Amino acid sequence: MRRLSVLLVIAAFSTVGFAADTKDEKTAAAAALKEEKARKEAEKKADAAAKKVAKKNDPNEIGNREVGKGVNFYSIEKEIALGKGLAQEVERQAKIVDDPVIAEYVNRVGQNIVRNSDAQVPFVIKVVEDDAVNAFALPGGFFFVNTGLILKAQTEAELAGVMAHEIAHVAARHGTRQDTKGQIASYATLPMIFMGGGWAAYGMRQAAQVLIPLGFLKFSRAYEQEADNLGLQYMYKTGYDPVAFVDFFEKIQAMEKTKKGTISQFFSTHPLTDSRITDAQKNIQNNLESRPEYLVTTSEFNKVKTRLAMLENRRKVDDKSKDGGPTLKKKPGSTGDDKDADDKDERPKLERR
Repeated sequence: MRRLSVLLVIAAFSTVGFAADTKDEKTAAAAALKEEKARKEAEKKADAAAKKVAKKNDPNEIGNREVGKGVNFYSIEKEIALGKGLAQEVERQAKIVDDPVIAEYVNRVGQNIVRNSDAQVPFVIKVVEDDAVNAFALPGGFFFVNTGLILKAQTEAELAGVMAHEIAHVAARHGTRQDTKGQIASYATLPMIFMGGGWAAYGMRQAAQVLIPLGFLKFSRAYEQEADNLGLQYMYKTGYDPVAFVDFFEKIQAMEKTKKGTISQFFSTHPLTDSRITDAQKNIQNNLESRPEYLVTTSEFNKVKTRLAMLENRRKVDDKSKDGGPTLKKKPGSTGDDKDADDKDERPKLERR
């Protein structure tokens, strides 16, 4: 009997020990399962993020992605209405180039890029008479290209690169997204400026050009990088050589270094840093598959540029004449109808003896 009791006690202790071991094993298994689940979830999120980045960098996905997604208090309709009102103000203050050949060409180049972009709004593209090497886009697709930019570009691809950058700002809705974040003070200071990077107040200055106060020209680096990346893709899909995008920036940067102040307005608020050029070069190399042929320039670009240069030279001559150029002075008391009389009085007379 005593022996049986001892055996029962041993068995009881063994059962308790087995139960404890089983509990520990279950706890460890649950912890391992939880850890595995967390790992898989992290991998899933990482894969989704990688796919999202890959899709955003893939020109074949243009039009099938939401590049303008983000916190935004503006609906598309409200954004278009805002841009339309601002565009009307610009046109009241600035001189719009109404030459049909120039206007139609620049609009066609821009619309071709828009068709190969992520933009969800129609674009209205016009040329502004301004010597500054610049372009600016308003919310909702209202886009203005300076004559100075057209004249400075050496090829159609260089012009297209600047335009593609601006179209990217609109497609990604940078302006209203930035306004939603509270980075600007009022709705009246909203145009986006290429290279200055951001919304800007505008007004009149001499010669009816658009004034861009420096305090409103800074765009976030992230937005500028995104516009560079998207702009390169839009150029590429349209058929242009994306390298022209970088080439143009490097030319402008070199000109500023050799002739300081010549284009300071172009770089005054948001310089095109070496790192930004390098990023663009990496995007071209890593994300854009090389093609055997690209569109670099056209004879039409050269003709339009020559035509614009002639119009600009004529305008400057006219302006110079109005501002104090040489004029024909007349004798005091004479009028425009006195030419014959003056000639008659002044010419030699033959007298009889």
